[in-house]
Amino acid sequence: MDNINTLGKKEQVGEKGKRPFGVKDKIGYLFGDLGNDFTFQLASGYLLIFYTKVLGVGPGLVGTLFLLARFVDAFTDVGMGNILDRSKMKAGGRFRPWIKWMSLPVALASVLMYNYMVADWPYTLKVAYMFVTYILWGSVFYTSINIPYGSMASVMTQDATKRASLSTFRTMGALIAGVFIGVLTPLIIYVQTDNGTIVSGQRFFFLALAFGVFAFFAYQLCYGLTRERIEVTTEEKTKDNNILKDLKFLIKDKAFLAVIGSALLTLVASLSSQALNQYLFLDYFGNTQLLPVVGLIMIVGMLFLAPFAGKLTKRFGKKEASAVGLFITGGIYILAFFLKIQNPFAYIGLSVVAYIGMGYYALVGWAFLTDIIDNYQIQSGKRKDGTVYAVYSFSRKVGQAIAGGLGGWTLALIGYDSLATSQTEAVKMGIYNMAMLLPGISFLLTAVLLQFVYPLTKEKVLKNQKEIEKFMKAID
Repeated sequence: MDNINTLGKKEQVGEKGKRPFGVKDKIGYLFGDLGNDFTFQLASGYLLIFYTKVLGVGPGLVGTLFLLARFVDAFTDVGMGNILDRSKMKAGGRFRPWIKWMSLPVALASVLMYNYMVADWPYTLKVAYMFVTYILWGSVFYTSINIPYGSMASVMTQDATKRASLSTFRTMGALIAGVFIGVLTPLIIYVQTDNGTIVSGQRFFFLALAFGVFAFFAYQLCYGLTRERIEVTTEEKTKDNNILKDLKFLIKDKAFLAVIGSALLTLVASLSSQALNQYLFLDYFGNTQLLPVVGLIMIVGMLFLAPFAGKLTKRFGKKEASAVGLFITGGIYILAFFLKIQNPFAYIGLSVVAYIGMGYYALVGWAFLTDIIDNYQIQSGKRKDGTVYAVYSFSRKVGQAIAGGLGGWTLALIGYDSLATSQTEAVKMGIYNMAMLLPGISFLLTAVLLQFVYPLTKEKVLKNQKEIEKFMKAID
């Protein structure tokens, strides 16, 4: 079925011979992010603790590692996206097979990062081990499974509403992983001794091993339950496949840049908060037993909005509703900074309200990307799912690195002693201040970016959807 599409390129689009999009696809897509986040959230929230408290590496050096790894990602992420866009359709699709092939390597690489026996090695050797295993996990194996997984959403269905449901189910997968990680990890890794609370490296390792096993089986379920339905084969000249040309087009796209910026800032906000919370409850509140409660309640706060996400999108639009919620969330963190809260339960209460504020954005955030992909096709006449998602994925990893880097550098700046069982009062207050300011400022900046820079309003998204539907009808 060859046709000249109304967007300026010759394409083939097919959806024949596949079962209709349904609940299996949504649940399967949920399992994909469940697999991702069993390793990603563990690393985001606890790898800094492992490196500093178990391996005894300085927080500043850890922050530098997180940042340097992103330079590697600049090549691996975009390279993976280009591979996907150039690849031919296989029996299982263009994207799904990667999930099956790379599920074991990414799980094993994650487990290797938490090898507590490295703590007894000479300092130079354990730092080298830390660098190699972290880059192997994040820049190589995680990239080779996460980018195909994210790109797959745009070829599972053409319907914009169904794509938005995939974003919600993906977020649900992340939240389920968050419950396991947020609740179980503090209960397992922290041990009470006569000298105070310590982090058990051996328990850390076996917990990472269990999460790695869970991740592997989650990926297998994702592969088995999902289907690719939209086949797009673009007949282009070699020059039209130039990755540099695609990237130049993307960096001029205001909508894409705004989404990149919002993803980076929200990751800095949420991950820096998650990482610093470990030190906040360990050193400032002196009560790590509340950490499982914090993780669970924050997730419940986000889930509170799940039943209303579709209605809010239909009534106000993704851009509009997200901006309002993020303004509320950022404002709460700034308020907490000035209040200097001493009671951990009061802090948890404010955190619940804050996470309700950002809950909507968390639920629909991935749907922003499918809007961007459609908008890119309308503007450029090319469908570049892999490349668009790869650049987006790279920006998220930059956000992760900045969050980890800021956490490590901040701890080093305020004089945090990794080996001390108790910190000075000045250090404790420094931990509190940064745990409030970093997420507060980042959430507020994200709200400003979405409200005043991001151009894909509710009306524009609906207009683009009609253009894509018109094209699809024209080639049927």
